[in-house]
Amino acid sequence: MAAQKKKPGVDLELIRELAAILRESDLSEVELDLNDLKVRLARETAPAQVAATVAAAAPVAPPATAAEPPAKDDTADMSGHPGVVRAPMVGTAYHAPAPGAEPFVTVGQQVKEGQTLLIIEAMKTMNQIPAPSDGVIKAILVEDGQPVEYDEPLMIIE
Repeated sequence: MAAQKKKPGVDLELIRELAAILRESDLSEVELDLNDLKVRLARETAPAQVAATVAAAAPVAPPATAAEPPAKDDTADMSGHPGVVRAPMVGTAYHAPAPGAEPFVTVGQQVKEGQTLLIIEAMKTMNQIPAPSDGVIKAILVEDGQPVEYDEPLMIIE
């Protein structure tokens, strides 16, 4: 009977099958949630692959880089604006409550303090980002579905 001893909820065959799926596909992560069992397998990207991708992109980048600085400078100028609304967390910014729905706000729209400007999804939780004050939306600095970092400028309200 001691040979049949098995940890409850652990299905090693299932884990092996998930690992095989991960190896055989282009997926970098597989996650499964079945009742009391939660399994997450992730593959790390080799630093050599990242370096090779960056090196291959470098010859193409200089012409694009020459056109990019004005856009980045405009964003940098706006990030110092007194009416900037910054990301309170890391996540993915969404302009609307659901795909295909009308956005919460648009440029030129009057907003009231506390009104939802956008949502940031962080750890599968949708967090509403409220307007810090009354005003008019002067600029939306992030695209719908764009990953955002903590303290990144999201919008300008005047």
